[in-house]
Amino acid sequence: MNGFDWDAEISDADRDAMIDSLAERVARHQMQVPAILLLDMHRPLAYLAGQSLLLGSGFLAPLFGPKNVQQYSRLLQSRENIELLIARIEQSNSEVTPAENFVEKQAAATDEAKGNPPGTR
Repeated sequence: MNGFDWDAEISDADRDAMIDSLAERVARHQMQVPAILLLDMHRPLAYLAGQSLLLGSGFLAPLFGPKNVQQYSRLLQSRENIELLIARIEQSNSEVTPAENFVEKQAAATDEAKGNPPGTR
């Protein structure tokens, strides 16, 4: 036997860690807007998405591990978890990193040097 239960619920701490991990990956690749749109559009199909992961677990488990497949399928089955993921991605989208702030300042300085009024980009 695999040593874990396919029907087991995930704990709140594990759920939060998985949501944070997914949100960080989305933010790292700067895909916040497409991810939010995708999750928002497919929210009514959340349960189906989770079940699809279970259906494909025969192919996914050797790649990602059976426990990860089970946990992410449980995560995606709940609309509440989708809402939490969207909120976390939106929160990460609103946080401006120092590098982004630097780029914005450089763009403003370039505009000013060209004689363009600030904020006209």
